[in-house]
Amino acid sequence: MERQLRGIAGAFIILSLLLAHYVHPAWLWFTAFVGLNLFQSAFTGWCPMMWILKKCGVK
Repeated sequence: MERQLRGIAGAFIILSLLLAHYVHPAWLWFTAFVGLNLFQSAFTGWCPMMWILKKCGVK
C-alpha cells in the first residue's frame, strides 16, 4: 500500500505542477495541500489517501 500511496502522491504533485504551469497558478494550492498531508502523516501516522486505498481493497 505504501508504494501505491507514494505513486499517487507523486502523480498528484506532478499533475498539479503541470496544471499550474499550463492552466492557472492557483493549482499550486493543490500541491501545497498534498505536501501538508504528507507532512502531517509523518507525525500522526494517518493519511486520508491510505483510508481511501483500504476502502478500495488495496493491501
